[in-house]
Amino acid sequence: QVQLVESGGGVVQAGGSLRLSCVPSGSTFSRDIMGWFRQAPGKEREFVATITRGGSTYYADSVRGRFTISRDKAKNAVDLQMSSLKPDDTAIYYCAASRTLSTRKEMYDDWGQGTQVTVSS
Repeated sequence: QVQLVESGGGVVQAGGSLRLSCVPSGSTFSRDIMGWFRQAPGKEREFVATITRGGSTYYADSVRGRFTISRDKAKNAVDLQMSSLKPDDTAIYYCAASRTLSTRKEMYDDWGQGTQVTVSS
């Protein structure tokens, strides 16, 4: 069973930065696509960013230019550097892995437990 373990969430003031990390554990991990989603209270889980094994990146319009996704191939880990944070970025952030490049959460096979990010105004 593959598990994805997120870390790095917390509370930050608007305009600040946070870095999230996601590391797989358990069985051999070989998903080509890793991504981040987020879910705010009362809202649907939404796409944030994704990265292919080759390093191509894709972002939601709401975070493009502020967030950067990167991948450590040696560790199969993926990070999300978040800058210029806004109160609207407050959510639980989930790491996910997929065999198929997609922004749809239904296409992701493995999920982490989530890490809370709170941005105060």
